[in-house]
Amino acid sequence: MIIWLASYPKSGNTWVRTIINELIYRDNDVNNVFKEASTNIRQFPQYTDFETPNNFFNKERTDNLKKELIEDTIKSWIKLQNKINSDNKTKLFKTHNLLGKFNIDGKDYSFTDLQNTIGVIHIVRDPRSIITSLKNHFSLSTENEAKNMIIDKNTWSGLKIKKTVPNYFSSWSNHYNSWKRFPKNNLLLKYEDILQDPQNQISKLSIYLQNFFKFKINNKRIQQIADKTSFSNFKRVEEAGRFYEKTEKGKKFFYLGPYNKWKNILSKETVIKVEKEFYNEMKELNYI
Repeated sequence: MIIWLASYPKSGNTWVRTIINELIYRDNDVNNVFKEASTNIRQFPQYTDFETPNNFFNKERTDNLKKELIEDTIKSWIKLQNKINSDNKTKLFKTHNLLGKFNIDGKDYSFTDLQNTIGVIHIVRDPRSIITSLKNHFSLSTENEAKNMIIDKNTWSGLKIKKTVPNYFSSWSNHYNSWKRFPKNNLLLKYEDILQDPQNQISKLSIYLQNFFKFKINNKRIQQIADKTSFSNFKRVEEAGRFYEKTEKGKKFFYLGPYNKWKNILSKETVIKVEKEFYNEMKELNYI
């Protein structure tokens, strides 16, 4: 059975994955805190999930090919998870996919189901803070492009580069609402809470995970993990070349973190638009 680390992009998924890797799988050196995090808790779906990837994975992504690729990926979600779960072991996977359902040629295809998923660790972040990170991470030209991306209900990634698999983000609100409705073992973590009180959030996470995995934890260990997984250490380790995620030359994955003060960065027009668009969800999460 699968436990998902689910989030809209740039909401802290990599952060939580690294914390969980420390809790369950590793006791990494502070200078090598990312070791095996991306293999112990890998992303789903990815190219290697497909037993015999179709030839169009390796072709130039024309519009017609993108449609075919999206439909093939959607039809494969449950089949791939059935195969992953054939050994009846509990596993953790990272995903940015919306928890949704698509109808293709009269048949419904869901991202996951209760036969494959036992729980979700749902990570959310204030969408006003996400905008600047999206602009940097996806090499968007303007703040307006990032704002439109987070509002667009049809946002997909993984359609431009060969050997990448499509991921359906939709809008920030659709993504949040989809995962909050998952009915079993649903733990909500807020990026801002991890930032402000990492020890308490790591403790909260460990209590949840001990329902599924055996590991020992105490206050000293929690403090050690908090120190190793701080933004300042992440940034230092990335600058030393020990981070696994590929980024464009000169661009940093760990960009602003705690220094991402949307009030000082975003235009008034962007803030008004985002708050209006996501008012109900932001109010529910105490962001406004």
